[in-house]
Amino acid sequence: MKKWYFEDFFEGQEITLGSRHVTEEEIIAFATQFDPQPFHVDHEAGARSIFGKLAASGWHTCGMMMRLVVDGILNDSSSMGSPGLDGIRWIKPVHGGDTLSVSYVTKEVRPSSSKPDRGVVVSVWKATNQHGELVCTVEGMGMFGRRPAGAAHA
Repeated sequence: MKKWYFEDFFEGQEITLGSRHVTEEEIIAFATQFDPQPFHVDHEAGARSIFGKLAASGWHTCGMMMRLVVDGILNDSSSMGSPGLDGIRWIKPVHGGDTLSVSYVTKEVRPSSSKPDRGVVVSVWKATNQHGELVCTVEGMGMFGRRPAGAAHA
């Protein structure tokens, strides 16, 4: 039996998902393949940039957040995927040596009006660094299946 069904989410709920340490090596490896802007792949260019040193790609930050959401909720849920994201904000740069902590805040829950077996959960994911500074937010929607009749609440 899954832990997270549509009925388990409620407005204002905050779920702590854990943390992840970031290394310079992974920043460079990700950016080299997917976002090779100089301040993501070269220490000197990073030092000359507005970031003051090598900075992770925002897409890398989102990927690390996604991993924590998958591990903390989605892999043990009735998730049916997502119709999309409404907003991403890269608030502060992420650097090698940072530790990101991620939380999932439920903003809205609404049952599907056309498909009674599911509902939509609107959430905001928040990543903070080891200093408690907000570095990134992601707002989006997830579709979750309803709890089957007779299934116990986790």
